[in-house]
Amino acid sequence: MNKNNKSELWHYWRGLGAWNYYYLLKFTLLWLGYLNFHALNNLIFASFLLFPLASARLHRWRNIIALPIGFVVFYDDTWLPGLTSIRALGSQVNDFSAGYVLELLNRFINWQWVGAAFVLLVAYLFLAQWLRITVFTMAILIGLNIMLLGKPMFDFARTAPANEMANVAPGAVAAQQATAAQPTSTNISAYLNQFYQQESQRVTSYPQTLPEDAQPFDLLVIQICSLSWSDLTAAQLKNSPLWGKFDIIFDNFNSATAYSGPASIRLMRASCGQEKHKDLYSPANRQCYLFDNLAQLGFKTQLMLDHAGLFGNFLKNLREDANIQAPLMSFAGISHALTSFDGEPIYDTAPLLDRWLSQLNADKVTRSATFFNLIPLHDGTRYNGAHTSADYAERATTLFNQLDAFFTQLEKSGRRVVVIVVPEHGAALVGDKMQMAGLRDIPSPDITHVPMGIKFIGIKAPHQQPSLRITTPTSYLALSELVSRLVDGKMFNAAQIDWTALTHDLPQTAMVSENDAAVVADYQGKPYIQLDGGGWVPYPQ
Repeated sequence: MNKNNKSELWHYWRGLGAWNYYYLLKFTLLWLGYLNFHALNNLIFASFLLFPLASARLHRWRNIIALPIGFVVFYDDTWLPGLTSIRALGSQVNDFSAGYVLELLNRFINWQWVGAAFVLLVAYLFLAQWLRITVFTMAILIGLNIMLLGKPMFDFARTAPANEMANVAPGAVAAQQATAAQPTSTNISAYLNQFYQQESQRVTSYPQTLPEDAQPFDLLVIQICSLSWSDLTAAQLKNSPLWGKFDIIFDNFNSATAYSGPASIRLMRASCGQEKHKDLYSPANRQCYLFDNLAQLGFKTQLMLDHAGLFGNFLKNLREDANIQAPLMSFAGISHALTSFDGEPIYDTAPLLDRWLSQLNADKVTRSATFFNLIPLHDGTRYNGAHTSADYAERATTLFNQLDAFFTQLEKSGRRVVVIVVPEHGAALVGDKMQMAGLRDIPSPDITHVPMGIKFIGIKAPHQQPSLRITTPTSYLALSELVSRLVDGKMFNAAQIDWTALTHDLPQTAMVSENDAAVVADYQGKPYIQLDGGGWVPYPQ
């Protein structure tokens, strides 16, 4: 009797069947580095599929129920946006034009990968005739669980004490990382917490008043959407003549985010250390607002956009969270050759800059600070009447030529101007193992590593040639500090400028970037990522 019961039990073991192919796909993607594989979840799901059931009907129902479960488990193993990000961006997707949605869908499908999946399917069907693939699948799953789940049991890396990291000076970022503990989730989280604690104590000091011999000038901050060093390399524009016109270039500037709203808030709060993403939408100390500091010194603040600022509540965020209350410069009479991904016009850069200069002269403004946000390089931008995105390199070349020509125009105008060009984030022209091209849910180093250039117009001293390169890790606080050193305008009358002294000991900021549900941090010279508050893993290279 016992022998019969035993034989009946073995009869109910049906194996994983077609679900083997599901796991083979995952193992292949994991091997190539395209998955954030959750070993225990997959083992539990496989056990659910494998558990013997006497009833064939129950077995069929189990496979039906397993389909949505399998999809969720697979999605959870990818680097695709999580539920938090989907909820945050869901309402914005409704504003995408139909053509842009189709373009994104087509970009999402990689036909080479589809072909490779078909080849793997044929190989599975062929081998399944002679081999019990379930045995290999379960062996691999169990092995992965032993390696991944057993690892913490054998991890003897010490956790860095809080007071050990607290003694590190805020500017000594490189030294802090070099002496940090092993890259475990606990240690990286401790490092991140200490980073934000230190950043909360950093602030740029501006003078209460300007000296009597202060020289008036204009500050023009041009924030360009979707431009990173990686994009310049991909578009073969890294050696564009424009970059040779800047007196100072920051080679290692971190935008700290991959989205426009947070980037603009961070820029306008540049006078304090880097904040957590969630804190950007709460009021900051008055001394943190860059343009407020300038307004108190007599600078007339101004706001320019080449778009309406409606998408993602961009203009609203500027008012409420960046504290820019200046009226938006009018678009009346300005033409547009480009249309945004949401169908809104993108007004031409050159005539907008012409209007800005003309109004300064007409109103006899002698000391001003202007924020100008530009989006012609944003993903999905197309020429009027076209149904597909315009070529990025072509759009970028046009923009660079317009800025170059405007520099020449300013030189002839006789005005004294400090122009700061600082991108919001990159366009992600080249995807990686975590994100396809154009997707910016995760603030990867290629997206947040952006070029910042500073051009001085109207100075008596010779321009710095070649451009002075700042190679230390910097972010917005360094921008604010440099502006604070320039506010008296005396450099415009100087016969010689000590460029090295001007940029000496600018605040350094470690590479930490955040979006709603993703944090990327440089730890001991390597990028690590945390999704939805989970554990830290190395950023796939």
